[in-house]
Amino acid sequence: MAEKGRRRPALEGVASADRALTVLAAFRKGDRSLSLAELAERTGLVKSTIMRLAVSLEQHGFLAREGDGTYRLDAEVLRLAAIYSQSFRMDAHVLPVLEELVARTGETAAFYVRRGEGRLCLFRVDSPHLLRMHVRVGDALPLDSSAIAQVLRAFSPRPLPAYVTTLDLPIVTMGATDPHTGAMAAPVFGPGDQLAGALALSAPVIRWTPEALAAARPVLIDAALTLTRRIGGERPASPRAAAE
Repeated sequence: MAEKGRRRPALEGVASADRALTVLAAFRKGDRSLSLAELAERTGLVKSTIMRLAVSLEQHGFLAREGDGTYRLDAEVLRLAAIYSQSFRMDAHVLPVLEELVARTGETAAFYVRRGEGRLCLFRVDSPHLLRMHVRVGDALPLDSSAIAQVLRAFSPRPLPAYVTTLDLPIVTMGATDPHTGAMAAPVFGPGDQLAGALALSAPVIRWTPEALAAARPVLIDAALTLTRRIGGERPASPRAAAE
């Protein structure tokens, strides 16, 4: 039954719509406008096809043609972006990732954001173990030496400080907030490579054996990358994620 639930719908998409969306997706951060040759190079479509698609995209307000013949994104893209921003529910993206982390590791998963000189637990899914750290959603904690606080402190500034290139992610700390609790954390990025928050796993130190740490590290890194993609983010080029 689970396998059936993952099957793709039998219906196929419309080729012309796929090509039009490919043209729109060719625009990248920093692009003001693109020439026909640049669009052809980025999409793999022939110029004549792009020109026909551009006529339809112009009519519907997605593209505008400049005086020099280049194309830029037009106001309809902004309108849809505004609607998306208003309807975007962070919990719909974060909670499934937290639930998957708990299912794979058996430990508590949480998502923290920075609030001034503190950190706020925005979302949390508890471990099934009775022995766990009891932080609640909405709890505000200091930016201390914990793994979560270190991630929020390191990746908040823009431009990123040079030392972040030496960080071995996820950051792991034992007993930083509570002598009996350990945690690991990795950054999650939103649009424009801005830090969205810190994704974390926490557990009593007695359960963080070397084997448990080695198994959880790549799982957390993969989850942070997955969440970054789901919220439309991109990871800065400089930090390195060491998934072991």
